[in-house]
Amino acid sequence: MNIHEYQAKRLLHDYGVPVPKGYAAQTSREVETALSHLGTDETIVVKAQIHAGGRGKGTFVDGYEGGVKLCKGRNAALDAATRMLDNTLVTKQTGPEGRKVQTIYFTEACEIAHEYYLAIVLDRETAQSVIIASTEGGMDIEEVADKTPEKIIKVPISPTMGLRHHHCRRVAFELGFSGDQVKQFARILTGLYKMFWEKNAMLVEINPLVTTPEGKILALDAKVSFDDNSIFQHPDIQQLRDLNEEDPKEIEASKHRLAYIALDGNIACMVNGAGLAMATMDIIKSFGGEPANFLDVGGGANEEQVTAAFKIILSDPKVEGILVNIFGGIMKCDVIARGIIAAAKNVDITVPLVVRLEGTNVEEGKKLLRESGVALTPADSLVEAAQIIVKQVQG
Repeated sequence: MNIHEYQAKRLLHDYGVPVPKGYAAQTSREVETALSHLGTDETIVVKAQIHAGGRGKGTFVDGYEGGVKLCKGRNAALDAATRMLDNTLVTKQTGPEGRKVQTIYFTEACEIAHEYYLAIVLDRETAQSVIIASTEGGMDIEEVADKTPEKIIKVPISPTMGLRHHHCRRVAFELGFSGDQVKQFARILTGLYKMFWEKNAMLVEINPLVTTPEGKILALDAKVSFDDNSIFQHPDIQQLRDLNEEDPKEIEASKHRLAYIALDGNIACMVNGAGLAMATMDIIKSFGGEPANFLDVGGGANEEQVTAAFKIILSDPKVEGILVNIFGGIMKCDVIARGIIAAAKNVDITVPLVVRLEGTNVEEGKKLLRESGVALTPADSLVEAAQIIVKQVQG
């Protein structure tokens, strides 16, 4: 789950990370109130709030340039906010459809001596959190990582030992800090790690982390993502969820405890198990098809969940075919078969449907499907199933 910058900065502030003073607004009246808290002659930063990066280089659909504006005085900030609010911003991460801006964030500006990058991310391969830092912070950090990877500092943190003073000093020295700035940085990194650990975050990113001419270190921007599987443990974080920023199909899937991610292809997948789902998508692509989604019904789905999964799949107008790939272990093939039959009764399945079942109660499942009258094509292997559905969709 992602949250907005203004929400992330509130969390950072709660954990002792210094951030510029800022106020969020979602209506024209709130814009007026927010601006009244900032000096009328001060330089104000106006930021569009969407769950996507590249806002500063983005373009609104009406041609207005930039989702981050540095404005001199209240009137300029008001004009920028008016242009952004309820407008659609297109960035390199939103796709051509863009995202509608429903929240504006105003912050006080500060003079910048240098920009840095700082993040803590979960490394799945090593099951450790990793500090990632660079002296080259700002909008082009991806280019830095690609072209000059030697400028990226990586420090793994053992989950049993946690963050230690030597980690903070090492990163501080490699970033070039000295004197009091080492102490400032240590406090920032300690707060960042504590928040990462206590809130079950997947990513905590400050880009840029800046120094001022006076030597202060501040977090000028922030991005935080949380583990969906742990959100129930953090009601305060769950309240930060912005459903307007999420795909309606993904929201519906979460209500039925289904793992669903919408993609850009036209062949829908319904699979049990994340690894098998990834393999299914890969093999569809290997035969020239394009997956329309990632959908893991899990190991213990019931008929109701399977029916809900079909409804979600078919609500996507791009879907031109469906591949069901079930390897029955805890999940029984007959349960999937009954779910398919129930879905066919409740949902008009007008696209090709290929079903591959294997494992627990497979013969009973196949028998139920044969006798159901549901229009589908059975397959005995994943390779065969993928070949059939790609051929049916393309042909």
